[in-house]
Amino acid sequence: MPHSPRLPAFEPHTRTWYVSTEDAPATAVPVPSFEGDFVLDAPSRREMAEDFGHIVHRTPAAVLRPASAEDIVKLVRFANAHGLQVSMRGQAHSAFGQAQVEGGVVIDSRSLHRIHAISATQGAVVDAGVRWSELLGASLAHGLTPPVLTGFLELSVGGTLCVGGVGGATHRYGFQADNVLALEVVTGQGERIECSATEHPELFHSVLGGLGQFALITRATLRLHAAPTTSRTYQLTYSDSQRWIEALGLAAEDERFDSLKGKVVPGPGGTLSYLLIASKDFTPPQSPDDRELLRGLNPDASVAPIIADEPYFDWMNQLAPAVARLEKSGAWSQPHPWFDVFLPASQTRAFVDEALARLPLEDIAQAFVLLYPVKRERLGCAFIQVPTEQRLFLFDILPLASPTPATAKRRVEDNQRLHARAIGLGGKKYTIAAIPFTPADWREYFGPDWSLFEQRKARFDPRRVLTPGQGIFA
Repeated sequence: MPHSPRLPAFEPHTRTWYVSTEDAPATAVPVPSFEGDFVLDAPSRREMAEDFGHIVHRTPAAVLRPASAEDIVKLVRFANAHGLQVSMRGQAHSAFGQAQVEGGVVIDSRSLHRIHAISATQGAVVDAGVRWSELLGASLAHGLTPPVLTGFLELSVGGTLCVGGVGGATHRYGFQADNVLALEVVTGQGERIECSATEHPELFHSVLGGLGQFALITRATLRLHAAPTTSRTYQLTYSDSQRWIEALGLAAEDERFDSLKGKVVPGPGGTLSYLLIASKDFTPPQSPDDRELLRGLNPDASVAPIIADEPYFDWMNQLAPAVARLEKSGAWSQPHPWFDVFLPASQTRAFVDEALARLPLEDIAQAFVLLYPVKRERLGCAFIQVPTEQRLFLFDILPLASPTPATAKRRVEDNQRLHARAIGLGGKKYTIAAIPFTPADWREYFGPDWSLFEQRKARFDPRRVLTPGQGIFA
């Protein structure tokens, strides 16, 4: 069959790519004809070898900017036929190369960015590359909001659904992945399937929080609920971690706040201050009862609570000004060896105190140190592993800048030591973290669920085409 000179080609025996079939040997096979762009140029490939972590760099051979899910079907089938591996990259906010693929093809989902529908009854239908900030802006125009929003909104919908997606409302509504009504996916065999809790439920529940191992999300239908106009925000200060953690647990238990998290910052005289940061949403003329909301939380009497009203969108997008400053300074483009781990509530204080004791105050000052309360009964993703206790916390140490690769390397090593300690206390890694894992580590992570995970992999991606950057399979 004659080759089109406009199509790139792949020679499967030498594993060599050619810009055009016109320049390729007779044994080369043309890539499929895509609606979108399939490129081999070095700048595009270098971009796909980077992520927010700036620690791991794996360079793909090619990049697909799909125009539709059908482009992804074609690519995955081509990859199956020729022994290639494929991953999907959204906003590249991974910290440790999770969406990278050495010598394979990266799908840049930013070209899939359409919001198809927004409805109070049917939810929001969006492409995988839509950012949560875009969805929130569009849904608020209809008086609606997603139940759970990550602290940083410039993440892709498809990206967070693969890992879970934690936010200030997780104690009430679970992960973002727990608030999905339906998905359109392309499996590792190149099948385009619409799935939900009632249609292809095994695939649906595998993909949500499934780390891109079974199928690639191309479109999602997301739950929405009524949005307020205003958030009343509260910041309470604690001088010791015990009262702080107890207050976070109490506020999470009765769900008095709409968003809730803890934050650690340097305090006076070389101490640490522990902040409870929360919000209650409302639409005037109604307003929250501050006294009732603060009842029993027992912050330091010497520091008055900070209470303020903000537009709901501004509160949900509260990190935007800080991120803009970091981008301007260049810190946003430096290595980010982030540490994220789920802890049983009973062990949280011991672990947090130990972890923070190892950090110089200047490091804490240049990091987001966060604590999110989590209730196990709100979680429903099959393969996201969390501690066995019913009450949990997600603890994050998120350095904002690591000036040198050597510093980043040391911090990744520190992450490994901290992770080992967390495992000893019953903790589980949140898979966005910069914590190296071997296949053996992954088997330990999944524990009793490993056998089912392997079975689903064999069923939906038998040639192990998808998302090798996680390092789950050797």
